[in-house]
Amino acid sequence: MNDRYDAGDAGHGAGPYEIVGYDEYGRPVYRQVPAQQTPQAQQVTYDPYAQQQGYGYDPYATGQQPVTSYDSGRPAPGYDPYGSQAPYDPYGTGARHPAGHDPYGQAASSGQQPRVTEHTAHIPQQAAPAQAPHIPAQPERPHEDGERDYHTEQFAFVEEPDGDSEDVIDWLKFTENRTERREEARRRARSRIIALVVVLALVAVGGVGYLWYAGKLPGLSSAGSKPGAATPVGAQKRDVIVVHLHNTGKGGTSTALLVDNTTTKQGSTVLLPNSLALSGDDGSTTTLAKSVADDGSSGTLGQLDTVLGTSIQGTWRLDTPYLQNLVDLVGNIDIDTNTDVPDPDTTKKGAEPLVHKGSQQTLSGKMAVAYATYRAAGESPNAQLERFGQVMQGVLRKMSSDPSSATTTVQTLAQILDPPLTDKDLGAFLAKLADLAKSGAYRTALLPVQADGTLSARTSDSVVKDILGGTAKSPDAGSAVRVSVQNATGVKDDTEKARVVLLNGGFTFLEGGTASGAQATSKVLYADASHKSDATEVAKTLGLPAGSVAKGTVSSGADVSVVLGQDYKPASS
Repeated sequence: MNDRYDAGDAGHGAGPYEIVGYDEYGRPVYRQVPAQQTPQAQQVTYDPYAQQQGYGYDPYATGQQPVTSYDSGRPAPGYDPYGSQAPYDPYGTGARHPAGHDPYGQAASSGQQPRVTEHTAHIPQQAAPAQAPHIPAQPERPHEDGERDYHTEQFAFVEEPDGDSEDVIDWLKFTENRTERREEARRRARSRIIALVVVLALVAVGGVGYLWYAGKLPGLSSAGSKPGAATPVGAQKRDVIVVHLHNTGKGGTSTALLVDNTTTKQGSTVLLPNSLALSGDDGSTTTLAKSVADDGSSGTLGQLDTVLGTSIQGTWRLDTPYLQNLVDLVGNIDIDTNTDVPDPDTTKKGAEPLVHKGSQQTLSGKMAVAYATYRAAGESPNAQLERFGQVMQGVLRKMSSDPSSATTTVQTLAQILDPPLTDKDLGAFLAKLADLAKSGAYRTALLPVQADGTLSARTSDSVVKDILGGTAKSPDAGSAVRVSVQNATGVKDDTEKARVVLLNGGFTFLEGGTASGAQATSKVLYADASHKSDATEVAKTLGLPAGSVAKGTVSSGADVSVVLGQDYKPASS
């Protein structure tokens, strides 16, 4: 086998080279000429495809004269290395090849020639090619359809670098990122808009619901739009307790009604002036203050029911020492005071007042008692009564709304309550009022009475009807008919004369006050048809004509109302 030329031998005194043939790609194959061979031999034209007998070259293996190929530089038989035969002419100058010479080392007369191992030949003085890593050859395997099975290592792929490819990729990434950012911004904007719409819708629904509940919705609101307002005033359920404050230091009493309207969820304190006229058991007229002092709690309760047409469940006597303890137990109270109150235990002039006038003044038990019972010189009795109402409402705001806790507070006072009121009943009742006072559903009202202590139908109905029920209490079976008398004759004594006549006739007299002006004719009114006969009897008893009886508005607490006109002629005259 011919050794491949090593470019590293060039320039180191190596001998000449000669072409011994061409490989299947048309590249010349060289070998070194032996030193003994004479290079001046005549050259003959080289015909690589010649088939003469003298050349011994048969590339198509026709079976002519065989020539043994070179093996490690040893000459084949019949070959003269010293130039006895014509030398090989690689440039086609006409010199003949020696007989039996085969540049590819194949026998001329053999059959199918074996493939000569091919080597990459290089021209002398050229740089040697870079040595590629050796990859062992793999046998070819036939494909399933009979075609050759090629391997990826048999192919070489050339990547042509594109200088613009990176710019294109960067531009596509930039465009894609910008599009994604825009879409994300749109999604966030849509989410914010949806959330804002939901919040506004909830606020709107809540606002409308509140306005509807509070009765302030335009087109739907009215004076009776609060809970329970649809129920008639007389049918609304109320729990009422009367409380009497006894001033143990200076004497005197103050009275108020604590009202819990369970239908409308409204709490109230109704202040009752001591001048309120009441009817005694014998039919005589008395005042609230005198009734409390003479008849006590139980007698006064019945008289209040008669005059006001209410149903009072119990009486709470609250002496000033107990009020002081109550305020201290709830942790002081905060109210708006309307005057300076001096310390009752100090007689020194110019001393600092115990209670200062101002907004949201914090009062201890002693201060609360002093303020609730204080009446300055020249003030009306109602001024002191209103201060007592402020203290009571302040106590309710600080009272616990839990019935058990409120009951514990009442029991801590160690009071003896008037039956049928018990500690538990009073504690539960005060807890309900405390809850209403804290929520703002609480008010304090003064019952208006005339100078003579009687109730005016026009001024008292706002309290008697709206807060206490607005209708007269139905009398028990067999009880006397209650007659309210209002004097419109212009003669003050006519009221007393009418009272005597009615009491003698078996009726219950109720003071109706004095009219603002005189009227010519008298009236006898009844509200319920069942009292029409009673009204007729009252007219006969007073000596009034039958035409004066008519159906109309009756004063609170009365079955029949009488308005005495100038046509009334007392029997005594």
